[in-house]
Amino acid sequence: MVKSDIEIAREAKMLPIAEIGGKLGIPADAFLEYGPSKAKISLDYIEGLKDRPDGKLILVTAISPTPAGEGKTTTTVGLGDALNRIGKKAAMCLREPSLGPCFGVKGGAAGGGYAQVVPMEDINLHFTGDFHAIGSANNLLAAMLDNQVYWDNNLNLDPRRITWKRVVDMNDRALRSIVCSLGGVPNGFPREDGFDITVASEVMAIFCLAENLQDLEQRLGDIIVGQTRDRKMVRARELKADGAMTVLLKDAFMPNLVQTLENNPAFIHGGPFANIAHGCNSVMATKTALKLADYVVTEAGFGADLGAEKFMDIKCRKAGLAPDAVVLVATLRALKMHGGVEKADLGNENVAAVEKGFVNLARHVENLRKFGVPPVVAINGFSADTKAEIDKLRQLCAEIDVDVIPCTHWADGGKGTEDLAKKVVEIIDSQPSEFRHLYPDNMPLWDKIQTIAQNLYGAQGAIGDKKVRNQLKDFEENGFGNLPVCMAKTQYSFSTDPALRGAPSNHVVPIREVRLSAGAGFIVVVCGEIMTMPGLPRVPAANSIRLNAEGQVEGLF
Repeated sequence: MVKSDIEIAREAKMLPIAEIGGKLGIPADAFLEYGPSKAKISLDYIEGLKDRPDGKLILVTAISPTPAGEGKTTTTVGLGDALNRIGKKAAMCLREPSLGPCFGVKGGAAGGGYAQVVPMEDINLHFTGDFHAIGSANNLLAAMLDNQVYWDNNLNLDPRRITWKRVVDMNDRALRSIVCSLGGVPNGFPREDGFDITVASEVMAIFCLAENLQDLEQRLGDIIVGQTRDRKMVRARELKADGAMTVLLKDAFMPNLVQTLENNPAFIHGGPFANIAHGCNSVMATKTALKLADYVVTEAGFGADLGAEKFMDIKCRKAGLAPDAVVLVATLRALKMHGGVEKADLGNENVAAVEKGFVNLARHVENLRKFGVPPVVAINGFSADTKAEIDKLRQLCAEIDVDVIPCTHWADGGKGTEDLAKKVVEIIDSQPSEFRHLYPDNMPLWDKIQTIAQNLYGAQGAIGDKKVRNQLKDFEENGFGNLPVCMAKTQYSFSTDPALRGAPSNHVVPIREVRLSAGAGFIVVVCGEIMTMPGLPRVPAANSIRLNAEGQVEGLF
């Protein structure tokens, strides 16, 4: 009988977290332990690492997601374990899971099978409280904003032009659009408002892009919360909220260290979604890992058109990082789904569907090469995969001059990914990265949007009404034209239609609205019907999550 992910995780023989840190040379006095298996790393210790050389940075991304699953986090963990197995000093950098998907559709996000990070239940639920701190900081700013309007409003905030929303780390469509401050004079001035999910908060983005506590406070102060009647932008700093927000985030800002099932170090810190934000773990965690390990494996959310693009054009641009190699994860099941096969039929051999769905993988490979980073394809193996399907995929990959490595990390852990680890090291040693961004800072904002739509999505271009174009011009006139753009788009397609799989071309990308994230340092471009507050499905995952008679969590993954 095949064991579930949670059953495998419960059998883990975890080492004391200080011992895991010791593999990276972290001294015992640099830990703030959260029990025996989780710890935060002292910021003072991290500051002392700044003169050390950096290790090699490996990005793990994926083809466009399907209900068949791709296993990007699982592959990241498997590759990290495999690098350690072949004698390399490696660490992993992952994002923290959001409670929204855990109780909604996706389930947990700590890997799977024998390629997991543990303690899995803690990581998938409250972990070290980072998301609670981020939500509290966000909502403190919202409360101080309404308090300013309630008392004397000496900043002349226009209640009709308040843009800062409250957040909650849960899928709750009822909170997307609300009216607040009802109940008469004691409760303030009624206005329309709404909630985002915590991972979509600009505070989350700032948390993941800030370099140190001083940078964090500066960025929090730069947040624009609304406008006055004469359209002057009002910042969090003017509300005197930035100091208190930083205090709430002080402990959370320390990177979290846990371990894999094979007792290798993994940093899990920050967790913005890649379909509505920039989708990468914190700069603080990544830079810390690069100072401590010779190889650092990190992931970016969803498909390469979203997570990898934002990793390259936002995170690397802001933090001065440059990846040395990129792993593109796919499954034969997902390729068949992109080739038109229904989920119920994915267990049947279908070489023709693999070939038809390969166009999605091929476009992602082509796109990744535009950033100057050498790619390799990792096939996350399933028991139903056939030799004929794998042979066809090898042939197709050879035609576009990219190596493809079958992996069995779900079943075999790091041992099942050793070939991938060796290939990645070979690529880094023999093909130096020529990393570059997709567009320069000084390109006009609308042209940046068009560049992504045409060069990565295969679209004719983007379209936006006069209001959107005027907002972009206004951003440029106010000194924000040099910022990168963060495309908020469905993860399921290169287009804005989630049902359009494969590699659609000559579609258009409708821009619904644009938002200025002045603290994070990017422009959010909302495309199609994407939502920054998801809803629960008809049958949420929460229906199956409970404690069993032994007090253990069931149904989480």
